[in-house]
Amino acid sequence: MGQKFNGTTLTEFILLGFGVGQRERFLLLIFFAILYVLTLAENLTIIILVVLDNHLSRLPMYILLSNFSWLEMCYVSATVPRMLLDLTFPHHGIISLTDCFLQFYIFFSLGSTECFFLSAMSLDRYLAICHPLRYPQIMSPNSCYVLVATCWVLGFLWYVIPVILISRLSFCGPRIINHFLCDPGPILSLACPPLGIAPSVCQMFMNVLVLGNVFFVLLSYGVVILTLMKTSFQGGLKKSFSTISFHLLVVTLFYGSVIGMYLAPSGDNSSEVTKVVTVFYTAVTPFLNPMIYCLRNDQVKEALRRLWKRKVKLLRGKVTT
Repeated sequence: MGQKFNGTTLTEFILLGFGVGQRERFLLLIFFAILYVLTLAENLTIIILVVLDNHLSRLPMYILLSNFSWLEMCYVSATVPRMLLDLTFPHHGIISLTDCFLQFYIFFSLGSTECFFLSAMSLDRYLAICHPLRYPQIMSPNSCYVLVATCWVLGFLWYVIPVILISRLSFCGPRIINHFLCDPGPILSLACPPLGIAPSVCQMFMNVLVLGNVFFVLLSYGVVILTLMKTSFQGGLKKSFSTISFHLLVVTLFYGSVIGMYLAPSGDNSSEVTKVVTVFYTAVTPFLNPMIYCLRNDQVKEALRRLWKRKVKLLRGKVTT
């Protein structure tokens, strides 16, 4: 892939990164490295727990949660390792056009998949609370796996057209992207006019994706809350409200930052604010989500105790032999 830039073929961009001094860059490197390792450890723990625990592995909510954890591991790995590399080697911020558009596609596909997963998880809670008698038939493990596969397929198909349109543009320079990743806004700002339909199509796909899924999630949880308010079983009511509140917190953290980033009118965010918001939904929320979902979850705590007891028995058996 090559584009004309001052009479020569442009084959690469330069990611400016955070634009900070050596000391600040070192602190950011340590911070993001620790955050990245903890994020992978948290989400991997959830996956292992669901896979190894016979009880959780049969429950649709935890099938979705384990796949969501795998998605979060992929999502954070699409940007943070490259960010760490550029922080380690400050003059390394060169990225080829092919790698740039590949990162753009993978990052936005994983983000789109997360939108569909959040909707799928809200659908699961709606069916479990509003249609408890039919729930085991509707959300059988096989149905749940079909739902998971649908989220992944839709997510990776959603941004194919915008990425193709933007990748076919010519770029006039400067070739510097004032960001730490290949984001459509900074990339489009470097493209030569006329830009054609690429910006409009990109915005349209983003609007439909985000607003459509936000509406579905809010509608699902709205009906759930109304149903819970009519129930007379206070113990179940308190537990269900606790679960829903944590789900809504995850939705708020993710969509709040995404809407502020991509659905706000252009020019409203400075480059530094854009970087901070991007860091939040690319690195911070994948770290927070496992804790939010599992911190006060009795079933997860019980599964951890079962796994620990099983491990202790295994170790004791080895010692006695």
